[in-house]
Amino acid sequence: QVQLVESGGGLVQTGESLRLSCAASGTFIGVYTMGWYRQAPGKQRDLVATITTGSSTYYADSVKGRFTISRANAKNTVYLQMNSLKPEDAAVYYCNARREFRDYWGQGTQVTVSS
Repeated sequence: QVQLVESGGGLVQTGESLRLSCAASGTFIGVYTMGWYRQAPGKQRDLVATITTGSSTYYADSVKGRFTISRANAKNTVYLQMNSLKPEDAAVYYCNARREFRDYWGQGTQVTVSS
C-alpha cells in the first residue's frame, strides 16, 4: 500500500524559508509524477508544484521563483524548498503521487506564516 508522509511544516515569519519533505513507502516514487498541493481554510486544494519522472518541473505562478520541488528517488523522498514565504502561502501542504490516473495523498503538514 502506498503511503506518503509529509514533514517540515511549521510557523515562520514573512521572508523566511522552510523545506517540506514527503517520504514514500510501499512503492518506488521513481515511477510517479510527484506533486505538492496546498489548501487554506475555506479554500479549494490548489496545485503548487509537480515534478515528473524525468524531473521536469511545473510551478504555480504564485510560487515561481520562490519554491523549488526536487526528488531523491534513492531516498524515496520528494522535497519542496520554500523561500521568501508570504502570509498567503499559509496552508496545509499535501504531497501527491500520480501514476496512470491514480492519485495517492499524504495527510498534510501545516505551514503558518506570520506577518
